[in-house]
Amino acid sequence: MRGIQNKIAIVTGAGSGIGRAIAVRLAAEGAHVGVFDINRQGADETVAAITAAGGKAVTQLCDITDYSAVKAAVAAFETAVGPTNILVNNAGWDTPMPFLKTDEAFWKKVVSINYFGPLHMTHAVAQGMAERKSGRIINIASDAGRVGSSGEVVYSGCKGATIAFAKALARELARSQITINNVCPGPTDTPAMDLFVGTGEQGQKIRDSMVRGVPLGRIGVPEDYPGIVAFLASDDASFMTGQTISVSGGLTMHG
Repeated sequence: MRGIQNKIAIVTGAGSGIGRAIAVRLAAEGAHVGVFDINRQGADETVAAITAAGGKAVTQLCDITDYSAVKAAVAAFETAVGPTNILVNNAGWDTPMPFLKTDEAFWKKVVSINYFGPLHMTHAVAQGMAERKSGRIINIASDAGRVGSSGEVVYSGCKGATIAFAKALARELARSQITINNVCPGPTDTPAMDLFVGTGEQGQKIRDSMVRGVPLGRIGVPEDYPGIVAFLASDDASFMTGQTISVSGGLTMHG
């Protein structure tokens, strides 16, 4: 991709799953990647994979639910590596259950990670981008935020809010030449999916039913998403902002 070489990128939740795949791809495109995660072991494993392939990456511990911690983590990373050019808000969390069985503590945890997390990171990073009149921000949202998902009611609300947040902020920051776009994965084979559908025979039945609903005949894998993220971070997407793109094998088709 044009324009990623030697850029500084932050990817949250990059210690595993989709975040790790995105960090590895951006590093392969020549970016110096900050692997932001609350799990040091997972982050270090991502950094090791990147450096083994000849890329550049550093671990940065960060709790995205704590704005003071976010500001400190971003400042430490930028002092060590340089100003951030690319921010990928990927970190997320949920435990599927019917809404009427959830409680306030659960709501607050889901909202803190999935909505306030991107707000905290964006606020901390975008101020420098605005001063420099340049930047790319990509939110990993979800098709749950576009069409809803049973058992993920609060999570769906957070992802819908993240999509709307990105659209509004894209208008505000367009004059600073900062683009903000959303990528919405469909069902994806990650550890979070195992929590959602369970394991064993019943879990496999749920997976099989998901596959039947996807025109391309399978659920996603983490490696399905880094390409579109790299594109949105590149110069090739310099005239795209405020957009929401589903990557779901055709499960959802918007337009």
